[in-house]
Amino acid sequence: MKKAIKLLLVIGGLTGLAGGWYIFGPTVHVAPKKFIYIPTGSQYPEVKKILIREQILPHYFFFDVLAELTHYKRNIKPGKYKIENNSSLFQVLKLLHSGKQAPVRLVITKLRTKEDLATKLADNFELDAAAVLKFLQNNDSLRKFGVDSNTVMSIIIPNSYLFWWNASLDKILTKLSIQQQYFWDGDRFKKAALQGLTPLQAYTMASIIEEESNMKSDKGKIASVYLNRMRKGMKLEADPTIKYALRNFELKRILHGHLAYPSAYNTYQHTGLPPGPICTPSIETIEAVLNAPATHYLFFVAKPDFSGYSNFADTYEQHLQYAKAYQQALDQLMLTK
Repeated sequence: MKKAIKLLLVIGGLTGLAGGWYIFGPTVHVAPKKFIYIPTGSQYPEVKKILIREQILPHYFFFDVLAELTHYKRNIKPGKYKIENNSSLFQVLKLLHSGKQAPVRLVITKLRTKEDLATKLADNFELDAAAVLKFLQNNDSLRKFGVDSNTVMSIIIPNSYLFWWNASLDKILTKLSIQQQYFWDGDRFKKAALQGLTPLQAYTMASIIEEESNMKSDKGKIASVYLNRMRKGMKLEADPTIKYALRNFELKRILHGHLAYPSAYNTYQHTGLPPGPICTPSIETIEAVLNAPATHYLFFVAKPDFSGYSNFADTYEQHLQYAKAYQQALDQLMLTK
């Protein structure tokens, strides 16, 4: 009998040691920067499935015991959590119980369409792309942000933003809208006014220039062309607006048939700026519009050396010469392919 009791005590001690190891030892082995995502509304069985699937739980029996003792089963907090390598089960549970999420860094550069924005948000947050797009197309929903379905992209100033993974679309758009208001501070607002533009118009013009050129030294001069055309009541005749209207951003040549496409964004048909931006322009390009030099330029066309720079002209006759040189170079290039 004494031997049996001793054996039970030994077994009990070993079990306790094993349990202590599983609970407090560095038993969670994961790759660096390992994240798990707990969806909103998750119940404990779903959370456990996620942890098992992501190979976070080496032994879920002890995790179940801990979760019950700490009341975690009834206090699930959704979010994105970073799991450190060599964590203990206790540390993992403590993290999940605290709700201390890892922030999502949303980096926005150039987006062209509302569909692009919806996809971007769905890829980074607990959001459905179809539901986001429906919201972005609803003027009633957008009214609180001071935009409509044409101008909604103008609330985005390309930058890096921090959010929680389970942030609502309303919170995301609110933060973007607030940052946009900060961006259009007194100085930028005054510069836009001096050019005869509202912030929305300056942003929209910048979006066209963003699609026209990657060359920093040309952007201000292109802005001066559009500003001069607007002041004279001329059509902008900006090729990127045709691509946007057609939703064909791979077009290399704009043909006569393309120019006939009926759209409010077709600046060959309509005078002035389109009803909204055709992409989210960089801050650099917005600044190029606000600080556009005073010129007499009314035309520009790509240089025939395909350097990415443009030739600028005051007169249509001069422009035709530049355009002919570029066209001949383009035709020659096409023959070699």
